Amino acid sequence: MDFAIKLIRFYEQIECKAFLKNQLARAGTSIGANIHESTYAESPEDFIHKLGIALKECNETEYWLNIVAEICPDLKKETLQLKHYAGSIRRMLIASIVTVKQRLGMEK
Repeated sequence: MDFAIKLIRFYEQIECKAFLKNQLARAGTSIGANIHESTYAESPEDFIHKLGIALKECNETEYWLNIVAEICPDLKKETLQLKHYAGSIRRMLIASIVTVKQRLGMEK
C-alpha cells in the first residue's frame, strides 16, 4: 500500500499525457491490490496466481515509469526512486512465488 500511495502522490506531479498517467496509476495501484487479495486466496495455486498478477503489474509499472522518465526529464529523480521501490517489490514477489512453488513441489 505504501508504494501505491507514493505513486498516487507522484501521479499528481506528472504534467504530460493523461493516458500515460492513467496507465501508470492502474498498473501501480494494482500491485498492492493483488497482493492484498492473495491473503484470502482459496488455495496455494490461487495464492501463486494472484502474486503472479501482482508481478506482471509491477513489471508494467516499471515500464511506464521508464516512459515517464524519458518524457518528463524533470521527474527523473522521482521515477528512479519509484523504479527502485518497484524493483524491491518485484524481487520479493519472485521470492514468495518460488518459495510457495518449492513447498508444493512445483519447482526444484
